Amino acid sequence: TCLLTNDEKIDMCHAVTNAGADYNKSSTGFSTAGATFADVALFAAHVGPNVKIKAAGGISSLADAEEFIRLGADRLGTSRIVKLAKAMEQGCAAKNDGSY
Repeated sequence: TCLLTNDEKIDMCHAVTNAGADYNKSSTGFSTAGATFADVALFAAHVGPNVKIKAAGGISSLADAEEFIRLGADRLGTSRIVKLAKAMEQGCAAKNDGSY
């Protein structure tokens, strides 16, 4: 979506809705940019009620993930968050080992 204008993105939302698709995906992450907050908010305003939104590409923090979900993303496509969550989980386990 990073190569599309906002008008083209809105047209895409209508096409996706009219086609009966389950999801509208924000980006592949393989071009000049990944998911943006602005795109997810735009999609949320223009897809039909039965179309879910997947934000993908460039989501690099838990704060970003939370913001995408707040803006309307139903699914996140990210490998970075899994790695970050696992690292945080290991850090919590190390802090809770009973030592002082």
